[in-house]
Parts: sequence; structure tokens; C-alpha cells
Amino acid sequence: MEAHALREQGWTISAIARHLGHDRKTVRAYLEGRRVPEARVRREPTLTEPFLEYCRLRLAEDPHLWASTLFDELAGLGFAGSYPSLTAAIRTHGLRPHCEPCAASKGRDTAVITHPAGEETQWDWVELPNPPTGWGLGREAHLLVGSLAHSGRWRAVLAEAEDFPHLIEALDRVTRKLGGLTRRWRFDRMATVCSPSSGTVSAAFAQAAKHYAVAVDLCPPRHGNRKGVVEKANHSAAQRWWRTLPDDATVAGAQQSLDELCERLDGRVRRRDGERTTVGELAAGEGLRAAPAAAFPAELAVVRTVSGQALVSFRGNRYSVPPGMPGAQVVVRHRLGADQLRIVTATGATVAVHRRAPNGAGATVRDGGHVRALEARVLQAFTDSPPCRRKTRRPAGDASQAEAARLRGTPATGAAERVVIDMAAYAALVPAAARATSTNAGETW
Repeated sequence: MEAHALREQGWTISAIARHLGHDRKTVRAYLEGRRVPEARVRREPTLTEPFLEYCRLRLAEDPHLWASTLFDELAGLGFAGSYPSLTAAIRTHGLRPHCEPCAASKGRDTAVITHPAGEETQWDWVELPNPPTGWGLGREAHLLVGSLAHSGRWRAVLAEAEDFPHLIEALDRVTRKLGGLTRRWRFDRMATVCSPSSGTVSAAFAQAAKHYAVAVDLCPPRHGNRKGVVEKANHSAAQRWWRTLPDDATVAGAQQSLDELCERLDGRVRRRDGERTTVGELAAGEGLRAAPAAAFPAELAVVRTVSGQALVSFRGNRYSVPPGMPGAQVVVRHRLGADQLRIVTATGATVAVHRRAPNGAGATVRDGGHVRALEARVLQAFTDSPPCRRKTRRPAGDASQAEAARLRGTPATGAAERVVIDMAAYAALVPAAARATSTNAGETW
């Protein structure tokens, strides 16, 4: 309005721009009617052709791929645009295929629960389907996720199973990754924590909770939204990490990539009391308590198969056992916090005790007695006899030919019918031959 008034008064565009503190092109656009107050021109999102085609192919392969996951991939390919520009381009170009079941789903009312700083950590298991074949885990991998309810920081660790010892080990590791302990832990009704029907905390887990000096809260049945912070973390772990994990990834490599993702997500922007902050800054201000020096002493027990070199694999290392057990099933037992592990047979006999090597070190830990016994057993199996001559002609013998003929239902090839006559029969025939001579004068025997 003021620009039009000043123009009518004979001001130049440059003078109006200096007076209003705007650019001359802006003033000219308003005066010529190319721009209207409170009506912004919508710019079409730009996405260069190589990245546009990649987005189209990736979303055709996986229609439910998160845009944030796609943005991470594009950033590694040299994409310099912003995340909002990517999502705008996906909508404008219609890159995401339509999914009728998802489009037909409806939301529901939700309420936001306030969590004071340092008050609660939420825990949950995530079953991840189709792990890499080299992991040897079967149909599912197990991931324990822990999330600070106030800040939203979350960490997770892979576990071989979901039994009580593996739960305690994973709880301890995630707690240290989060930076400490809150005052309370919240679980759904998992059987290793409580009785699913009654909601009573088990005696074993009560001892673990006392060890870490935390109180335990349980969600009511079928009310997983009471721990919505960790549920969202589960979603992020499955969609932003597990969905794109390569087939050749190792367990250690997968854990490292997950830790890197969690650290990047600490930079997520949050608004608290009108102030801009991040997840990492909120987590740093939660005032977490330090974890105990050692984990709760639960004992892990996993089944392993002895190799031909009398070695047993455990957590990225190999440990020796006495010779003579190739292919046998043994149980590796390790008490959390201890420096040693035991290898036990199916009958309960301890066959080896070793000092445990760091996880994923690739070490081979051998007992001196096992090495000497294995060498002696191998040497005993050696022989001084000359090796068999592989080019000697050895046709099928009579027994083999007779069996082959029986199978064919024909007489054996080259085997003439033999008649065995007792010599006593000749002796009995001699007198008869003499009598026959008298009647047949022209014949002799």
C-alpha cells in the first residue's frame, strides 16, 4: 500500500526501495501486480535427473521406504538438497506408488504423556525377520531397544535370544550406551520380566532391578501406547536401519552401523517451552545415575557345535576343547561380569575353562593341554604304509559277478556249471565195469 502511494507521489523505484528497506525487484513486482500481498508463489521442487530416477527405482522396489532413509542414501550419493525439498519432490512427481491397504487405514485419538527428566526408560524387544544367513540365527534376529522417555534418545543391541540372561546382558549394554540409569524402567508384559497374566514381577528380575536400583512399571494388557517413545524407536530401527542392511553384513558391523545411526538421530530438533533444542541436549540434561560397575550376574548358556579343529565359536572368538569331539553339541556358559567361560557337554561335564576374549576380537584361545592332545591324536592317525596304487587294474571278482548276475536274474558271465563227483563213486563203479566186460566183449574200461 505504501509503495503504491509513494509511486503515485512521483517517487522513483530506487527511492521507494531505500525508504521501505526492500529490494528494487520486489518493489517493482508489487507495483506491476506480479506479486500480491500474503500470496506467496509456490516453487516447484527441483530434483536433478540422476537422483529423480534413483528415487523412482528405490520407491518402486520398496513403496514403504521412509523418506528419511532415502535421504540418507541420497546424501551418500552426493545429493546436496534438503530433506523438505526431497519430500516435496516425492509428492510433486508422484514417486511413491499407491498402497491401498495403507491408504484405507485410519488413525485414532492419542494423548501425550509428560515424562520428567531422568524419570523413565522404556524397553521393548523387536523381532527382525530374515537376518543374514551368516549370522546363524534362523528366521529372526532379536533387538532390545531402550529409550529415554523425556528426551527420546534411544539405543539398541542385538541379542541371540530373548531369554532372561540375554535380556539382562542387553539391558546392561543399552543402559551404558544411554549414559546411565533413570529412576524407573517400563516394560510390556514380557514373560522374562513378569507373569503375563497377573503382572507380578518375577523373583529373578526383581533381584536384577535391585542390583540396578530401579523401580519397574508394567504396561496394562494391550496398552502398548503407554510406552510410545520406545515404540517409535522400534519403528525407526526397523525402517531406517534393518530394512536396508546388506546381506553380507556381520553382527559386529551391523551393531556398529546401528550405533552410528543412533548418534546421528541425537541431532533431531525438538521444541521445549518455545526454545529450540536437540535430543542430545535434552538427554545430557536428564541427570542420569551411573550404572553399577558390573552387570547383574546372570549366566548365559548357548549351544554350539565343536569344529574339526576342536574349537567352539562364541561371540566372534574360538575356544579349544579336548580332541575327539568333532560335531558334538556343547554348551558355552558365561556369567555376566566374569572373566572366564566354561564349555560343558550335554551330560553336564565341564571339558574346558577359558579366559574370555573381547567380543568380535577374532581370537583363538587354546589350552596347552588341548593342543598337545590334539597333536598326539593326529600323529597317531598317521601310518607308514605306502599309499594305495590308484592305477592298478582290479576287475570284478567272482563274488561280485555272481551278485550282479543274481540281480539281473541271469547266470554269471564266464562261469561254467561245475559238477562235483565223490571219488567213492568211481571205486563203486569198477566191479560193475568188470562184469560189463564179459557181456560186451568188444568194450573195455
